[in-house]
Amino acid sequence: MVTTIDIGTLIVSTPDVGYGRPRIAGKRFSVEQIATLTKEGLTPQQIKDEYDFLTLAEIHAALAYYYANKEQIEQYFVEEIAEYQQLLAQYQTDELLGLFRSNCSEPRNKFLGLKSKSV
Repeated sequence: MVTTIDIGTLIVSTPDVGYGRPRIAGKRFSVEQIATLTKEGLTPQQIKDEYDFLTLAEIHAALAYYYANKEQIEQYFVEEIAEYQQLLAQYQTDELLGLFRSNCSEPRNKFLGLKSKSV
C-alpha cells in the first residue's frame, strides 16, 4: 500500500522551538538553514547526502516554504546578521576594555598611590 504524505505537515512552527521560526517537522532543522545551504550552491540531493536524517521531500518542502514566504525568511536573515553584529561589537568592546584595564592598572595604581598586586 502506498502512503500519501500531506506536504502541509512537513513544515511546522512552534513558539518553544527555534524561536518559533519555520522548521522541518520533528527536527530542529529550519527552513532558513535549507535556504542558506541552497544559496551556498548545494542541490537538494547534496543537502540530503550531507544531512542523511533529512528526506528529499522535507528538503523540497522547506524550499517551497522559503520561496512562498521569501520576504519573511529573508527578514530572519537580516535580524540574525544584526544580532551577530551587535554581539560582535559588544565582544570587541569588552575585549578592548579588558585590555585597557589590564594595561592601565599599574600606572593607575601608581598615580593613586596604591601598591601593585603581586600575582
